[in-house]
Amino acid sequence: MDEAQARAAFEEAIRTHSPGFGTFFLARLLGLDISYGEADCTVKFEVKDFMFNPQGSLHGGLIATVLDISMGHLLTAKAGVGMTLQMNTQYIKPARAGLVQAHATFLRRGRSINYLESRMTDPGGDLMAFATSTWRLLDAK
Repeated sequence: MDEAQARAAFEEAIRTHSPGFGTFFLARLLGLDISYGEADCTVKFEVKDFMFNPQGSLHGGLIATVLDISMGHLLTAKAGVGMTLQMNTQYIKPARAGLVQAHATFLRRGRSINYLESRMTDPGGDLMAFATSTWRLLDAK
């Protein structure tokens, strides 16, 4: 593991985090770049070796975390603050380097319950993982 890179990422996250969406500590530590479309959210980040599992690829827990973040940010931006009630994640292909992205969309919008999906792709555009989830709005817009 590149300890200097891991230490620099941690120190930058400590220095720049705040309690907002996109700026909370974990988003800063992973270097997440979050953008919104009309009805979608994309989260991009560069795979670094401090994010690896013992097999030398992006850890499944981080993949699930970023998929969840992409869906949570989409829900918050387009419908209001919510909480994950259920999430199912499917892993297809490992990532070891490069810029990966999670692209979240609504499957069905409701007044209080919403269904979302996020698909993570590797630098070549190949599907790495996807998740479907059920969310409950806590603060409707």
